[in-house]
Amino acid sequence: MAYPESLQNKVVLIVGGAGTIGGAAARMFASGGAKIVISYRGPEEAAAAKSVLAGLDGSGHSAFEADVVDTASLIALREKVAAEYSRLDILINAAGFTKPVPHADLDALDDELIDRMFQVNWRGQFAVIRTFAPLLKASGNGLIVSISSIAGTNGIGSSIAYCAVKAGIDVMTKSLARALAPQVRVLAVAPGVVDTSFVPGRGADFNEKTASTTPLKRIGKAEDVATAILSCATHLTFSTGTTIFVDGGRSL
Repeated sequence: MAYPESLQNKVVLIVGGAGTIGGAAARMFASGGAKIVISYRGPEEAAAAKSVLAGLDGSGHSAFEADVVDTASLIALREKVAAEYSRLDILINAAGFTKPVPHADLDALDDELIDRMFQVNWRGQFAVIRTFAPLLKASGNGLIVSISSIAGTNGIGSSIAYCAVKAGIDVMTKSLARALAPQVRVLAVAPGVVDTSFVPGRGADFNEKTASTTPLKRIGKAEDVATAILSCATHLTFSTGTTIFVDGGRSL
């Protein structure tokens, strides 16, 4: 598949590539000729990562274990990527988790959950970027795409902590875009509600209600988000430091 900016033989690391959005991105980048590296956490994600790899076009793809809250494991991952591919062109930060907590229930958002939310969803994404920045800079045309959320700007999401960490991703994107330029571009993609199992407890009723109040009258698909990530690499080549909404107008 031809794009304005070719993906042929580029090396793409998808942290959290065993998830629904990460897997969709892996398939799209592989179809463009990229070599895909997926990181996964633990035995359950290992099986999902192998399943994603099995469905990719092309060859030279890999999956390695790493945990975004364990910097030593990220450094080990960097060493494996460098040994296997000698380069890294694109980093996609797709790892994360959430737990629904009603915003008015302040006591339910306890210290342990707040700390874990920031540890995984903000510190973890920053740690990945910090670890792989040298390889991305060496490429001379590196790209980082982090998964944010419209919750970071509208303050409506699965919990107040989740909204806060996504706002933090948007600010981090701006700061790192300045710090890593011109060798590396830094962007974020902010989905609205997406038809995945990411938020526990959300089912068909929630999706239907949300679709009815969204201007484009549907919720997002993983492929909608993956297409936006792909566009950051192939079409939006003069963009950096910005967050791209993929929400069907939900944030309007």
